[in-house]
Amino acid sequence: MPKAVTIFTTNTCGYCQMVKKYLSAKGIGYEEVNLDIYPHRQAEAISLSGAMTVPVTVVTKDDDSQEVIVGYNLAKLAPAVA
Repeated sequence: MPKAVTIFTTNTCGYCQMVKKYLSAKGIGYEEVNLDIYPHRQAEAISLSGAMTVPVTVVTKDDDSQEVIVGYNLAKLAPAVA
């Protein structure tokens, strides 16, 4: 189980909804950073991911290492939060 999960989202992002639904179904809590509400955090999302798209999911492990998953990518998301 991860120490923390943060998802950078926007209001119109369907894949963001899918990531949130997946995590909720697994019982994994997360912090959502909606870039429509907090546009000043967009640079943070880009810096972490190297991408100008959402969702950007940041999984922080117990050793404080981070795994960054761009988009709805269950092949990377599922093992990162296991």
